[in-house]
Amino acid sequence: MNLSSTDWLTSGAGVELDEEVVFSVLSNRRRRFALHALCQRGDAADLGWLAKRVAAWEAGVSPAEVDSDTRKSCYVSLQQSHLPKMDEADIVSFDKRAGVVRPTPAAEELDIYFDVVTEPEIPWHGYYLGLAAVGGALLTALWTDAMLFSALPDLAWMAFLVAALVVSALAHTYFARRRRLGSDGPPPEVEG
Repeated sequence: MNLSSTDWLTSGAGVELDEEVVFSVLSNRRRRFALHALCQRGDAADLGWLAKRVAAWEAGVSPAEVDSDTRKSCYVSLQQSHLPKMDEADIVSFDKRAGVVRPTPAAEELDIYFDVVTEPEIPWHGYYLGLAAVGGALLTALWTDAMLFSALPDLAWMAFLVAALVVSALAHTYFARRRRLGSDGPPPEVEG
């Protein structure tokens, strides 16, 4: 993939994010889980705490149920591979000696990428395309005075379309908020 000037995004915090690097970092589930935990915490975290939280989400258990071998395996991979890669991308700040990691201002800008990297619950683009097709069919039926549609006034049909759009927008907002980086609970992938 050739990098062009559009492949660099400047975040609201003034940090430049390379899309290719961001997608590479977010392509790994363990890194996404670590980032979610750090953004949830909102401050510096001890590597041991982070490893236990990520291992718990990966195993589908509570942090108290994570055995030492699982936690240690997660700890080592975070310390040696995942956190240095995220630190190099300026998404987190990782002090390997102190075993402390904290999200950078760039981490707050990554929500937009989560809909691309992870599988959405609902393919919204298809849903809205379908809603537009239903609206177009309804408009055509009303314009041609189709027998079934003449039973109700045009205003009732338009109210139905507006209500469908409002309900769709509310549902889309609800699902988008659940997918936000650092939202309460486990990462959205775990809840599925």
